[in-house]
Amino acid sequence: MRLRSTALAAAAALTALAFPAVTPSATAATAADGDVTGRPGDIVSSAPSAFHPLPGQPSGTRAWKVHYRSTTADGAPNVVSGTVIVPQDGRTGPRPLITYAVGTVGMGDSCAPSNNLPYGTAMEANLIQQYTRRGWAVVVTDYEGLGTPGVHTYTVGPSAGHAMLDAARAAIRLPGTGLTADTPVGIMGYSQGGQAGSWAAELHGSYAPELKVKGTATGGVPADLLEVAAFNDGSFGSGLIFMAAAGQDAAFPELRLDSYLNPAGRALVAGMKEHCVAVDAIAGSFKRISDLTTRDPLAQPDWRARLNQSRLGGKAPAAPVLQYHALGDELIPYAVGRRLRSEWCARGADVQFDTIVLGEHVSGVITHSAAVGDWLADRFAGRATRPDC
Repeated sequence: MRLRSTALAAAAALTALAFPAVTPSATAATAADGDVTGRPGDIVSSAPSAFHPLPGQPSGTRAWKVHYRSTTADGAPNVVSGTVIVPQDGRTGPRPLITYAVGTVGMGDSCAPSNNLPYGTAMEANLIQQYTRRGWAVVVTDYEGLGTPGVHTYTVGPSAGHAMLDAARAAIRLPGTGLTADTPVGIMGYSQGGQAGSWAAELHGSYAPELKVKGTATGGVPADLLEVAAFNDGSFGSGLIFMAAAGQDAAFPELRLDSYLNPAGRALVAGMKEHCVAVDAIAGSFKRISDLTTRDPLAQPDWRARLNQSRLGGKAPAAPVLQYHALGDELIPYAVGRRLRSEWCARGADVQFDTIVLGEHVSGVITHSAAVGDWLADRFAGRATRPDC
């Protein structure tokens, strides 16, 4: 059990530790609260920010915190926050843009990437820096409800896909970035970010066809939430089930999660909404759904329908995909990743699937990061893909 708890603590390598939130300007806060008119991807507000891979470590970049218009899973307008990062390397010509989605950070507003990137406390910042060192701009979405009013819609795939694509639009429309409508775009995400990136890839053609997406790198993808929940029920990853339930309930209040929870379940979920994953995952570990509910919501038709709304594989991404998954992934079954690959291939997608033979869920994003960067560089250079369907 100690080793498993250590693995959960290591998951903080994909998260931002709880840190006092940056208070937006009054203008930004007002706009984020209520102003949702305009086009998806339009800037609501922007303010200077900073990007530090580690506390105090310079990165040679300029950064902005932005609030931008986006779309919920059900098609309603909303406002999402994020961070735009541009290398200050003297480059005057066009540069690629990566729209980046982080792995699970938690549900409390203090966990939002934009509240941690300025302080060097967002641990994926070291992975993001690999892209800025290549001269690429990066935009990091906070996702719906993370750092903005409302509860984070954790694991609601269509919402996350919209947020990623609109983040790219916002970065291109933000004055001072040097980005244009012809900017080549790469999509990158792992774990929760892998779900978001995969949804962005599937939605790109219908939702944001003007974006010049050259490829998507997506790893450790929870493509089937019902299967992932069954796999983690009662294990050291079981806290993620309750976080996901809270996220789905935030997006779809008619699911009435509270009506299924017993007092212990209500207390756990209420705490999860205020904290980051290092706390949430441990607090929820080794619990079964039956321990915290009066009846299983995942057995109900309305819950199953909403969870299946976030299932991936229904549409082939238009641009090439690098999908990667650790054979020994202890949180997202390898078979879930392989099935997504098969479904995309069957629909005609250009997919390269990399199996990480040594390692597990958390280490996969780190050990494969150089290969991901090289693959994206090849897409930006227009080199031939190597699909293995």
